[in-house]
Amino acid sequence: MAAEKKKGGKYPRGHGIPKYQDPAEVEKLIDAYFKACEGHILTDPQTGKYVYDKFGQPIIIDSHPPTVTGLALALGFTNRQSLLNYQGRPAFRDIITKAKSRVEQYTEERLFDRDGSNGAQFSLKWNFKGWGAEQQSSEGGASAHVNIICDIPRVPVQDSGENIDAISPQKIDELIKSVAGGGDAPNGTDV
Repeated sequence: MAAEKKKGGKYPRGHGIPKYQDPAEVEKLIDAYFKACEGHILTDPQTGKYVYDKFGQPIIIDSHPPTVTGLALALGFTNRQSLLNYQGRPAFRDIITKAKSRVEQYTEERLFDRDGSNGAQFSLKWNFKGWGAEQQSSEGGASAHVNIICDIPRVPVQDSGENIDAISPQKIDELIKSVAGGGDAPNGTDV
């Protein structure tokens, strides 16, 4: 796909010649970035065998968390905003969105990790839509608050001295019918 020029022979303002023409090339680089994030197993230089910790787990070195900025740098961009701008190009939109979703997934999983929870919360709030505590509404104002109203009718508790475990199935059916409006309340009480 050739780079399209605007009138006057210039590319759109702030955009130079597109860095990539082929989405498949970008996808290969993205896969390589995520593979590099996994790190590799430490090997003994003398024997060439894997090195294990005291629990029998292989020791992984050079692993690091995937980040949006790391992804941008791996693709040769100078900053994360350049990656985000490139995401606006139709040919690359799905590929870059999927890669960012992989970063988001990793970050979301860190919420359950005692050591990474605070960093994950910060990253999700500032790097991904829908995670901020105070989102702006479509009208531009503060987010709308949702009030949950529990309007389930309550059956008044009667002091009958009965143990709650001793209520018969028939009595339970009567209570359900009275709450649902299917009959009179038990013992002549109003619901």
